[in-house]
Amino acid sequence: MASDIETIVQILKEQYYDKTSALLDVSNSKDPFKVLISCILSLRTKDEVTAKATKRLFERATTPEEMVRLTKEELEAAIYPVGFYHRKAAHILELSRVLIERYDSRVPDELDELLKLKGVGRKTANIVITMGYNKPGVAVDTHVHRISNRLGLVATKTPNQTEFALRETLPRRYWISLNDLLVMYGQTICTPISPKCSICPITEYCKRVGVTRSR
Repeated sequence: MASDIETIVQILKEQYYDKTSALLDVSNSKDPFKVLISCILSLRTKDEVTAKATKRLFERATTPEEMVRLTKEELEAAIYPVGFYHRKAAHILELSRVLIERYDSRVPDELDELLKLKGVGRKTANIVITMGYNKPGVAVDTHVHRISNRLGLVATKTPNQTEFALRETLPRRYWISLNDLLVMYGQTICTPISPKCSICPITEYCKRVGVTRSR
Protein backbone atom coordinates (compact mmCIF):
# COMPACT_ATOMS: atom_id res chain seq x y z
CA MET A 1 0.00 0.00 0.00
CA ALA A 2 2.80 2.43 0.92
CA SER A 3 4.35 2.24 -2.55
CA ASP A 4 0.97 2.83 -4.23
CA ILE A 5 0.27 5.77 -1.94
CA GLU A 6 3.67 7.26 -2.71
CA THR A 7 2.99 6.98 -6.44
CA ILE A 8 -0.55 8.35 -6.10
CA VAL A 9 0.61 11.35 -4.06
CA GLN A 10 3.42 12.13 -6.50
CA ILE A 11 1.12 11.94 -9.53
CA LEU A 12 -1.50 14.17 -7.89
CA LYS A 13 1.16 16.67 -6.82
CA GLU A 14 2.24 16.97 -10.44
CA GLN A 15 -1.40 17.27 -11.52
CA TYR A 16 -2.26 20.05 -9.06
CA TYR A 17 1.09 21.75 -8.48
CA ASP A 18 -0.25 25.12 -9.65
CA LYS A 19 -3.69 24.83 -8.06
CA THR A 20 -4.79 26.39 -4.81
CA SER A 21 -7.82 26.72 -2.56
CA ALA A 22 -9.15 29.22 -0.06
CA LEU A 23 -7.82 27.17 2.85
CA LEU A 24 -4.45 26.64 1.21
CA ASP A 25 -4.14 30.38 0.62
CA VAL A 26 -4.84 31.07 4.28
CA SER A 27 -2.54 28.26 5.44
CA ASN A 28 0.41 30.10 3.88
CA SER A 29 0.08 32.64 6.68
CA LYS A 30 0.58 29.88 9.29
CA ASP A 31 -2.01 31.70 11.41
CA PRO A 32 -4.14 29.15 13.30
CA PHE A 33 -6.91 31.69 13.96
CA LYS A 34 -7.24 32.51 10.27
CA VAL A 35 -7.28 28.80 9.43
CA LEU A 36 -10.00 28.16 12.01
CA ILE A 37 -12.19 31.01 10.77
CA SER A 38 -11.66 29.99 7.14
CA CYS A 39 -12.78 26.44 7.96
CA ILE A 40 -16.00 27.78 9.45
CA LEU A 41 -16.67 29.98 6.43
CA SER A 42 -15.90 27.21 3.93
CA LEU A 43 -18.64 24.89 5.15
CA ARG A 44 -21.16 24.40 2.31
CA THR A 45 -19.58 27.27 0.41
CA LYS A 46 -17.66 27.29 -2.86
CA ASP A 47 -13.93 27.97 -2.72
CA GLU A 48 -14.09 31.21 -4.67
CA VAL A 49 -16.81 32.58 -2.38
CA THR A 50 -14.86 31.55 0.71
CA ALA A 51 -11.68 33.17 -0.62
CA LYS A 52 -13.38 36.52 -1.20
CA ALA A 53 -15.17 36.39 2.16
CA THR A 54 -12.01 35.63 4.12
CA LYS A 55 -10.16 38.44 2.34
CA ARG A 56 -12.88 40.95 3.25
CA LEU A 57 -13.11 39.71 6.82
CA PHE A 58 -9.37 39.61 7.48
CA GLU A 59 -9.06 43.17 6.22
CA ARG A 60 -11.26 44.07 9.20
CA ALA A 61 -10.07 41.59 11.84
CA THR A 62 -7.30 39.00 12.17
CA THR A 63 -7.34 38.26 15.91
CA PRO A 64 -10.03 37.27 18.41
CA GLU A 65 -9.83 40.73 20.02
CA GLU A 66 -10.35 42.50 16.71
CA MET A 67 -13.14 40.11 15.79
CA VAL A 68 -15.24 40.78 18.90
CA ARG A 69 -15.05 44.52 18.23
CA LEU A 70 -17.16 43.93 15.13
CA THR A 71 -20.92 43.86 15.47
CA LYS A 72 -22.75 40.80 14.21
CA GLU A 73 -24.13 42.92 11.38
CA GLU A 74 -20.64 44.10 10.36
CA LEU A 75 -19.38 40.54 10.39
CA GLU A 76 -22.35 39.33 8.33
CA ALA A 77 -21.71 42.04 5.75
CA ALA A 78 -18.06 41.03 5.48
CA ILE A 79 -18.71 37.31 4.93
CA TYR A 80 -21.87 37.48 2.79
CA PRO A 81 -22.77 35.48 0.64
CA VAL A 82 -21.20 32.40 2.29
CA GLY A 83 -23.71 29.73 3.18
CA PHE A 84 -25.53 30.24 6.50
CA TYR A 85 -23.76 33.57 6.98
CA HIS A 86 -26.06 34.66 9.84
CA ARG A 87 -25.25 31.53 11.82
CA LYS A 88 -21.55 31.63 10.96
CA ALA A 89 -21.21 35.26 12.06
CA ALA A 90 -22.67 34.40 15.46
CA HIS A 91 -20.44 31.33 15.71
CA ILE A 92 -17.28 33.29 14.88
CA LEU A 93 -18.07 35.90 17.53
CA GLU A 94 -18.77 33.21 20.14
CA LEU A 95 -15.58 31.32 19.29
CA SER A 96 -13.54 34.52 19.49
CA ARG A 97 -14.90 35.27 22.95
CA VAL A 98 -14.13 31.74 24.14
CA LEU A 99 -10.57 31.96 22.83
CA ILE A 100 -10.07 35.26 24.66
CA GLU A 101 -11.60 34.08 27.94
CA ARG A 102 -10.26 30.52 28.14
CA TYR A 103 -7.18 30.34 25.94
CA ASP A 104 -5.55 33.76 26.24
CA SER A 105 -6.59 34.46 22.62
CA ARG A 106 -4.55 31.52 21.34
CA VAL A 107 -6.08 28.76 19.22
CA PRO A 108 -5.28 25.39 20.86
CA ASP A 109 -2.69 23.28 19.07
CA GLU A 110 -3.91 19.92 20.38
CA LEU A 111 -6.70 17.97 18.72
CA ASP A 112 -8.54 17.09 21.93
CA GLU A 113 -8.53 20.71 23.09
CA LEU A 114 -9.78 21.98 19.73
CA LEU A 115 -12.65 19.50 19.87
CA LYS A 116 -13.84 21.17 23.08
CA LEU A 117 -14.67 24.30 21.08
CA LYS A 118 -18.33 24.49 20.12
CA GLY A 119 -18.94 23.65 16.49
CA VAL A 120 -15.42 22.34 15.86
CA GLY A 121 -15.43 18.77 14.55
CA ARG A 122 -12.60 16.41 13.75
CA LYS A 123 -12.13 17.65 10.19
CA THR A 124 -11.77 21.29 11.24
CA ALA A 125 -9.55 20.39 14.20
CA ASN A 126 -7.22 18.37 11.97
CA ILE A 127 -7.04 21.18 9.41
CA VAL A 128 -6.11 23.68 12.14
CA ILE A 129 -3.28 21.56 13.53
CA THR A 130 -1.92 20.69 10.08
CA MET A 131 -2.29 24.03 8.29
CA GLY A 132 -2.01 26.30 11.32
CA TYR A 133 0.66 24.49 13.32
CA ASN A 134 2.23 22.14 10.74
CA LYS A 135 1.57 19.20 13.04
CA PRO A 136 0.61 15.75 11.73
CA GLY A 137 -3.12 15.25 11.29
CA VAL A 138 -5.53 13.54 8.92
CA ALA A 139 -8.32 15.86 7.84
CA VAL A 140 -11.15 13.88 6.26
CA ASP A 141 -14.05 15.50 4.45
CA THR A 142 -16.54 13.88 2.08
CA HIS A 143 -14.01 13.92 -0.79
CA VAL A 144 -11.26 12.23 1.22
CA HIS A 145 -13.72 9.69 2.65
CA ARG A 146 -15.20 8.83 -0.74
CA ILE A 147 -11.91 8.63 -2.63
CA SER A 148 -10.03 6.68 0.05
CA ASN A 149 -12.74 4.02 -0.12
CA ARG A 150 -12.98 4.15 -3.92
CA LEU A 151 -9.22 3.66 -4.27
CA GLY A 152 -9.41 0.74 -1.84
CA LEU A 153 -7.15 2.39 0.73
CA VAL A 154 -9.79 1.87 3.44
CA ALA A 155 -13.14 0.15 3.86
CA THR A 156 -15.16 2.46 6.10
CA LYS A 157 -18.65 3.91 6.42
CA THR A 158 -18.04 7.37 7.92
CA PRO A 159 -15.41 10.14 7.62
CA ASN A 160 -14.41 9.61 11.26
CA GLN A 161 -13.79 5.91 10.60
CA THR A 162 -11.76 6.87 7.54
CA GLU A 163 -9.62 9.25 9.58
CA PHE A 164 -8.73 6.57 12.13
CA ALA A 165 -8.13 3.96 9.41
CA LEU A 166 -5.78 6.31 7.53
CA ARG A 167 -3.95 7.13 10.76
CA GLU A 168 -3.27 3.40 11.15
CA THR A 169 -2.24 2.61 7.57
CA LEU A 170 -1.05 5.81 5.89
CA PRO A 171 2.63 6.78 6.27
CA ARG A 172 2.76 9.90 8.42
CA ARG A 173 4.74 11.84 5.82
CA TYR A 174 1.60 11.90 3.64
CA TRP A 175 -0.92 12.94 6.28
CA ILE A 176 -0.90 16.65 5.53
CA SER A 177 -0.56 16.61 1.73
CA LEU A 178 -3.10 13.84 1.07
CA ASN A 179 -6.09 15.91 2.20
CA ASP A 180 -5.37 18.90 -0.03
CA LEU A 181 -4.66 16.71 -3.04
CA LEU A 182 -7.72 14.48 -2.68
CA VAL A 183 -10.04 17.46 -2.21
CA MET A 184 -8.87 19.05 -5.47
CA TYR A 185 -8.90 15.67 -7.21
CA GLY A 186 -12.42 14.98 -5.92
CA GLN A 187 -13.70 18.33 -7.13
CA THR A 188 -12.33 17.94 -10.65
CA ILE A 189 -12.05 14.24 -11.56
CA CYS A 190 -13.14 11.76 -8.89
CA THR A 191 -16.61 13.23 -8.50
CA PRO A 192 -19.32 11.59 -6.36
CA ILE A 193 -21.45 10.56 -9.34
CA SER A 194 -20.01 9.32 -12.63
CA PRO A 195 -16.32 10.05 -11.98
CA LYS A 196 -14.12 10.94 -14.95
CA CYS A 197 -12.18 7.67 -14.99
CA SER A 198 -11.22 8.09 -18.66
CA ILE A 199 -8.96 11.03 -17.83
CA CYS A 200 -7.93 9.99 -14.32
CA PRO A 201 -4.14 10.11 -13.84
CA ILE A 202 -4.19 7.39 -11.16
CA THR A 203 -6.74 5.00 -12.66
CA GLU A 204 -4.29 2.08 -12.73
CA TYR A 205 -3.96 2.31 -8.93
CA CYS A 206 -7.71 2.53 -8.29
CA LYS A 207 -9.89 -0.44 -7.30
CA ARG A 208 -13.02 1.51 -8.32
CA VAL A 209 -14.89 0.35 -5.23
CA GLY A 210 -18.57 1.25 -5.58
CA VAL A 211 -18.18 2.76 -9.05
CA THR A 212 -21.03 1.60 -11.29
CA ARG A 213 -20.91 4.37 -13.86
CA SER A 214 -18.08 6.57 -15.07
CA ARG A 215 -17.10 8.91 -17.86
